Amino acid sequence: MSIKTAKRIAARIMKCGQSRVCIIDAKAADEALSHDDVLSLINQGLITERPAKGVGRGKARFKQARKNAGRRRGKGSSKGTKFASVPRKTRWITKVRSQRIVLKKYKSKLQEGTYSGIYRMVKGNNFRDKKHLKEYLEKNVAGENKDKEESS
Repeated sequence: MSIKTAKRIAARIMKCGQSRVCIIDAKAADEALSHDDVLSLINQGLITERPAKGVGRGKARFKQARKNAGRRRGKGSSKGTKFASVPRKTRWITKVRSQRIVLKKYKSKLQEGTYSGIYRMVKGNNFRDKKHLKEYLEKNVAGENKDKEESS
């Protein structure tokens, strides 16, 4: 049997590709006549299997460490539009939810009927962010309560 055939049979026995089969003794492989002969050569160590080449993670680990340190995160690295990574609706939802939490904390300080009005203002996108809402509450609503306490 030719070396090429022996290699093919050995690859099938070892369950690997033909390129990973290494024939150490070409003469013995050439003299092999059957599948059993090739199997005995494998058991003797005259036909071996080269280790599989993998893709190393070293570069990826290094790159990830740099990203964790804050590199490769600039505007030039971003692909897509401004709202591609976080859509407009998602941004709006997070903003409104955080503002509603702030409003809930102020609920005890508010007059009756004021809470629902400001709640609707939050829903209507009246405030830019939490800070803006807090400023509004401090000026308009908390101030009203103080004035009423002083007058009574």
